[in-house]
This record gives sequence, structure tokens and C-alpha cells, in this order.
Amino acid sequence: MKVAVAQIAPHWFDREATLKKVINCTLEAAGQGAQLITFGEALVPGYPFWIEQTNGAKFNCDTQKTIQAEYANQAVQIERGDLQALCDTAAANHISIYLGIIERPKDRSGHSLYCSMVYINQQGEIGSVHRKLMPTYEERLSWSPGDGHGLVTHSLNEFTVGGLNCWENWMPLARAALYAQGEDLHVANWPGGLHNTQALTPVLAMEGRSYVISVCGIMRPQDIATDLPELQALKESSDTFFASGGSCIANPDGSWLIEPIAHTEGVYYAKLDHAFVRRERQNFDPAGHYSRPDVTQLIVNRERQSTVKFK
Repeated sequence: MKVAVAQIAPHWFDREATLKKVINCTLEAAGQGAQLITFGEALVPGYPFWIEQTNGAKFNCDTQKTIQAEYANQAVQIERGDLQALCDTAAANHISIYLGIIERPKDRSGHSLYCSMVYINQQGEIGSVHRKLMPTYEERLSWSPGDGHGLVTHSLNEFTVGGLNCWENWMPLARAALYAQGEDLHVANWPGGLHNTQALTPVLAMEGRSYVISVCGIMRPQDIATDLPELQALKESSDTFFASGGSCIANPDGSWLIEPIAHTEGVYYAKLDHAFVRRERQNFDPAGHYSRPDVTQLIVNRERQSTVKFK
């Protein structure tokens, strides 16, 4: 199966422009024969890089309120149809998509934000929306904690594909929940950085005896699309990269299929051979012959959490 890894920059704080870029990459990948394309964490409308650079922890701060309000305005509301054009593109070109978004769901008041990983299948249907279980460090000042509803896998040709957001990939029980569902192609999406992907990606591949795609974003001062005065300092920053990429693919034995690529935008391609998975499972299968469910078991709550239940 041919897969595509889209290491691209968002039009930061511009949902529509970033989604157009995602659609163009999807069309390119489909034209190259890819059956799956993957995108980085929080790509639409971008990762909250402002928090650590603008005193994001200051309480009841007008600057932080203004930035967060515009971030919410540019977030994705699936119920509104924000992803419909992308779904139509997937269906028309028979390609599946994993995309990182900032979601503003109506089922949690319509104003709080979640870092979500959306899977769109080759029929253009949204198969799952996985809200990040625990935002990392300063992310908690912008994003809300998710739930287990999206801890699911999907059949894609011979493969069973699943995914986790960024540092969720360090969470052994979250990984185990996907292994138990037969995952043999794992997608880990990140905002970008070799420090995230270079060491961990081969470990995930060896642990799961699966292919692992680590897909990253790129972010530079020139990618800041918003005219908010509160963010002008970031646009004028001397930092070359807020996020520097690092996308890669590891084989089921931990060797590199695509070594980490940094500092460049692009769509990168690889062919995956399912027989490689079967060979590596011969001596270790984490949820199969090398598991002991009579000794240790994992319980997963996949109920979508809400503050109210109507009867």
C-alpha cells in the first residue's frame, strides 16, 4: 500500500486557507497513487505556539482572551460542515486521510477546544474523531482534555490503521488499546520537531511490530496569517522555525523506511508491505501470542463524555 506523509505549514489562524492547502496535498497524493495521506497535529488552524511566548499563564488577561477567542473562531466545527469539501475530495479520489485539527464541538458547549485527530475513509466518511486524552503542559491553557471515544482502528486494504496525537504516543495504555484492536499501521501526528520523532518512532514500531508513520508540521514566522496586534511580535520573531518537521516512517522491525526529514515542506511517499508485519509478529505480538490477558487486562471507556444526558 502506498502512503503519503504531508509535512506542511498551516496558514496559521486561517482555517479555510489551511484546508485548501490540505485538499491540494490530498489531490497530489491521490495522483501519485497513495491510498492514505497523513497530516500533523493541530494543523488546522495551527498549533498554539503563542502560549509560551506571550505569558500565556497570566490569569484573566485581555491579550490571552483575545488570542484564544480568534483561535476558537478559526477552529473546526465538524457539525457545521467545515470538513465536507475534504470528505468529498477523499471520496472522489478514493484516498483515506488522517488530519490533526483544533475542534470546537457543539456537544461540549461549542466554545471549548479539543486537539482532535480525524480519520476520513476512502468513501469520504468520517470514521473517527479522537480528542487528545491529555493536552501536554502549556497546551492545557488552550485545549480541553478529551476522552476514549476515538480510540478505534480502521481497516484499510490489508492493514488495520490507528493513530494518536503527539505525546499520547508516550502513553502505554493508549497504545495498548489500539494494539488490542489489531493495529498494524500506527499514525503518530506531531506539531513538528526531531526531538519528538527521531528516538520514539522506531521504539513504537518495535513494540507494536507495526509500521509507524510520524507526521509533523512546519511553522515559521511567515506562516502567521492573522493580523491580531497581540501576535505581531511572533510575526517579527527572529526564530526561523517554531516547528521544524521531523516526519519519518519506521518499519515493523524498527529500521527506517523514511528517515526523519526536517526543515522542509513536502509530501513524501512510501510503499508498505503487509508481509513485513506478519514476519515480525512471528516472535512477538503484543496483543496476541505474547500477551497474558489472564494476568493483565486493560479496560477502555469509549463513551463520548458530556456534562448532561437527556432521557
